[in-house]
Amino acid sequence: MRKIFLSLLVVFSTLSCMQAQKTSFDKEALDDVMLTTINEDITFEKILEKYKGQTVVIDVWASWCSDCIKGMPKVKALQKDNPDVVFLFISMDKTFENWIVGIEKHEVSGQHFMAKDGMKGVFGKSIDLDWIPRYMVVDPKGKIALYKAIEADDAKLVEVLKKLKKQNNKR
Repeated sequence: MRKIFLSLLVVFSTLSCMQAQKTSFDKEALDDVMLTTINEDITFEKILEKYKGQTVVIDVWASWCSDCIKGMPKVKALQKDNPDVVFLFISMDKTFENWIVGIEKHEVSGQHFMAKDGMKGVFGKSIDLDWIPRYMVVDPKGKIALYKAIEADDAKLVEVLKKLKKQNNKR
């Protein structure tokens, strides 16, 4: 019985790690309207267009999320190690006011936008959001280079950024 249990555990663990690696955002995500820090609407597609040609780390977070806050020192270290990378923070906060206070309180530096409909909204569903913080990497061509990491010091995340840096230096 124990062998069966262990076998099932291995299978389920492997399947959960094999989540499909998307290489592009779907139309719903691109059309989703988010808020800027000056309370103006902008589509996710327009946000991505602003940073085309650059490597972008997307950090999906919220000011109420204890794991997000605990992970901020790792994010700041990642930013320090990758000064040429754009850090795009997409908040899942419930109110504009709480979001703005959270940015200031936790000294989050980067580009900031807020999903209007939270984790279970259009953007969240389109990226299969099941946990925050969530990190993604978009390459300079606008393709998703890393679909999912939940730690800012995740080996896959660090490796993708190194690989993209090498590719950019060859140009």
